[in-house]
Amino acid sequence: MADAASRLRSLAEQGLGAALPLRIRAWDGSQAGPPDAPALVVRNRRALRRMLFKPGELGLVRAWVSGDLDIEGDLYTALDALAGLVWERGEDARGLLQALREPAVRAAALELLKLAGPPVPPAPPREEVRRPRRHLHTRRSDKRAISHHYDVGNDFYEIVLGPSMVYSCAYWEDDGTLESAQRDKLELVCAKLGLRPGQRLLDVGCGWGSMAIHAAREHGVSVVGITLSQEQAAYARKRVADEGLTDRVEIRVQDYRDVADGPFDAVSSIGMAEHVGAERYLEYARRLHGLLKPGGRLLNHQIARRPQHDESAYSVDEFIDAYVFPDGELAPLGTTVTQLERAGFEVRDVESIREHYARTLRRWVANLEGEWDRAVRLTSPGRARVWRLYMAASALAFEHNRIGVNQVLAVRTPESGASGLPLRTRTWNT
Repeated sequence: MADAASRLRSLAEQGLGAALPLRIRAWDGSQAGPPDAPALVVRNRRALRRMLFKPGELGLVRAWVSGDLDIEGDLYTALDALAGLVWERGEDARGLLQALREPAVRAAALELLKLAGPPVPPAPPREEVRRPRRHLHTRRSDKRAISHHYDVGNDFYEIVLGPSMVYSCAYWEDDGTLESAQRDKLELVCAKLGLRPGQRLLDVGCGWGSMAIHAAREHGVSVVGITLSQEQAAYARKRVADEGLTDRVEIRVQDYRDVADGPFDAVSSIGMAEHVGAERYLEYARRLHGLLKPGGRLLNHQIARRPQHDESAYSVDEFIDAYVFPDGELAPLGTTVTQLERAGFEVRDVESIREHYARTLRRWVANLEGEWDRAVRLTSPGRARVWRLYMAASALAFEHNRIGVNQVLAVRTPESGASGLPLRTRTWNT
């Protein structure tokens, strides 16, 4: 009988209808495939059962998070190959059921069942969020989702993000460091908002306080930063105190829908709007519009997906929803701009910084890999594996234009029509 790796490789190619550009190393020590290619390591038969009982992306992810499946060699090369074979083919459970009508695919699946061992579905890894998708984007559900993602531990985020503690796309020079690129991003936001001493800024989704501190320290504004994460707020307040800025920066655990002490001269929303959801987005935009003074500016920094031919068919990525951002949603850029305009904003500038996010994510992955053992101790092996996969796969998605990220500058333009912007707005990039 053929060794496990050869059998797995043959069955995978039968099922996929395509050559597998990866090497396979199986639990019995056998290997099959191109010797110089990254290896897909199937550590035990349980990995097969995970993929068989939950066909498609989620089964692969469960095997990865649990450690039953691994990759040896270049992670990005392996994920790129898998993306073309699985994710970009749209192989969800329905698609695989359709494929099983093909005799060769059905025969491969039956052989894989024999190889997988006892027909008992393994329990999902404990890092998976298991809850009914009801009441999306209520105050309570949003707080729970934010806690799942951000209350992993501030020490863990220090490893991933580095000293800047900025969890959003940096703005790169060719030879810059992650810290200088994040500082440049914060300064870019401040320049677009036209911040001046004495103004009030609302920072929605303030994270660990980096934007609030930068704006207060470098531009002399008073800042209210809001987050739903208790851990973020505690960390941000300590940083504010250490900087001697408690008279100018207030950090609150508060939902954006509950802010009632406007008006503000400017609002920054950096990497927060992805949590709002399509059903709530117009409410979000109208709320921020109402919190601004006439002539006030909004800088909305947000990840975008590519539009679909049938937008009603859009569904949240299974891996992201179950392990990373519960209830998170991405919208096309055009949808975001439309909703901001419906809320009363005048959209004045849109800048795509997609390539910048790919580079940022690769640096975060390198940070995590460089302190892997400590990251595992601070969280769990499964949680660290979630973050490594999520960030590496996201870097590839940005590089291949499957998703993008945009800074949208909008103004609550008064009835007079005077936007308050200079005639040549792009001077902030010089």
